[in-house]
Amino acid sequence: MSNDRIEGLFLQHTRENNHAASDYFSLIKELVAILGQLPAEAREAKEVQAAIAGAYQLVEDEIRTSTAPPTKQISFGTSGWRGIIGKDLTLHTVGLVTQAIIDIYRRLDQDDRLAGDLGVASFAEAQKRGAVVGFDNRFGGSLLAERAVQVLTSNGIGVHYAGEASTGTLSATVLVLGAAFSINLTPSHNPLEYGGFKFNAADAGPAAKPITDAITANARKLVEENQPPALKAREDLVRPCDALACWQELVARGKGLHGLDYPALIDRFHADPDCVVVIDCVHGASRVHMRALFGNRTSERLIFLRDNADPTFGGVAPEPSSQNMRQVLETLRGRSEAKKLGAIIDPDADRIRFTDGETEIDMNFFGAMAYHYLHEKKGKKGLVAKTVATSNFANAIARALGEEVFEPRVGFKEFKPVIGRALICFEESDGISAIGHTPEKDAYIGLLLALDMLLATGKNLSASLAELQKEYGAYFPARGGVTVSQQGETLLTTLARLEKYGPGVSVSIGGEEKKIVEVIAIDGRKMIFADGSWLMIRPSGTEPKVRFYVEARSEAGKEALFGAAKAMLAEIGLL
Repeated sequence: MSNDRIEGLFLQHTRENNHAASDYFSLIKELVAILGQLPAEAREAKEVQAAIAGAYQLVEDEIRTSTAPPTKQISFGTSGWRGIIGKDLTLHTVGLVTQAIIDIYRRLDQDDRLAGDLGVASFAEAQKRGAVVGFDNRFGGSLLAERAVQVLTSNGIGVHYAGEASTGTLSATVLVLGAAFSINLTPSHNPLEYGGFKFNAADAGPAAKPITDAITANARKLVEENQPPALKAREDLVRPCDALACWQELVARGKGLHGLDYPALIDRFHADPDCVVVIDCVHGASRVHMRALFGNRTSERLIFLRDNADPTFGGVAPEPSSQNMRQVLETLRGRSEAKKLGAIIDPDADRIRFTDGETEIDMNFFGAMAYHYLHEKKGKKGLVAKTVATSNFANAIARALGEEVFEPRVGFKEFKPVIGRALICFEESDGISAIGHTPEKDAYIGLLLALDMLLATGKNLSASLAELQKEYGAYFPARGGVTVSQQGETLLTTLARLEKYGPGVSVSIGGEEKKIVEVIAIDGRKMIFADGSWLMIRPSGTEPKVRFYVEARSEAGKEALFGAAKAMLAEIGLL
């Protein structure tokens, strides 16, 4: 790699003294791609690493100095606000959004309509209970968190500072410390250029829509006024906290409800010479907790992959996916132990996917397995909660057990009505939580459930899954999507034409006529057929895309369902 080529990339993507006209992350991505092709110890690799560090110095300067409004209007959704680091998330904008949240609490003294959703009755109560603040491994996370802390303490709000931590542990910290709310600087599984800002209220779960609407409105107003909050930060209001220790305490408190004996489980793993665990942290926040999660005991049967700090994620999309699972699979296949558990975790550790070296098990299946395990093996009775886009495998199990299914629209906050009643809450995008735990999705509780299941049954997850499929039926879920030219209200109006596909209507699927027996229209349109297969069509909330979720009763049937979904879109004029 010549210095001339590196200089050429900097000239192509940057403009001296002009952050707005520079595209630092395109530069970083190109450099990371080049680095991936070089031997780690090569002189050229060190030159590229230095260039990446130089590019990040420019990003840091933009984070610190830019007072421009975000390139895209702030919008708080199911998982908060996300945007490009340095272009959208800067010290300036994070300060404004933090103040926008504080203003909601200040308003409680005159208007208490949001008090129920916030779980706080007054601004004075919020000040006293304080806020939990943390961040994931994204570049600039500590800087942005520091600005949030400065704005909070300038308003007299105490801060429980967790530093780099996972979403699940921060949620647990809110509950254990009785904090008023939490702020987590993370965009979850988004690519390396993204930053994010998550807010959880006193219930420690994703904020309800009235709150996120209020944050959005306040933030947009403050951005338009462009007046940064006055900073009179008070270090005496900042208290360090151990988020993992809080999480461990919450798991212990919940033992009577979920039946997981966490310390005994870790002891059982370390004492079992025939069990191996492989965890891929994908450079995310879970890497700071994993060793402590397993009791800070070293073992050659406990293997961590990609557990070094790298905000570029080595150039991969940092999400639980089949492609990213390859290292875990290869590692497990090289092990001689009979009991094998592998997992991949996203950057803020709110998503997890499993394998035993043979079969990949996403949350469509694992959520149903965990529910059956708690119900039948732990003797816990109760309903199962799953988002509408999730496999109906759990429905079949619950029906056979005589239990209820709660099936809301997509988004973990939609489980609020059944928190404390549902044994397991899970969504198809690899998020899960359990009764007695946080109302926020948490990879770590998923990991404990999987490990407990493995050690208690002595069977790998694929064997347990095969047994359940034999008893309750085989289901084959999949998802996809297409880009469309419409968005917003126009897209919704066009998709409304799908109402013609109602109960009793027959649809051609793979050359076979199948009759719709039920339609669920709470989030897009889910059409369930007589044989238990289904297809769901819903618009993306962030992109000009329509997403498909399908579930066949055979592996071969998935493509036919995708074909039927595309035919429906063509029929209403979208394709």
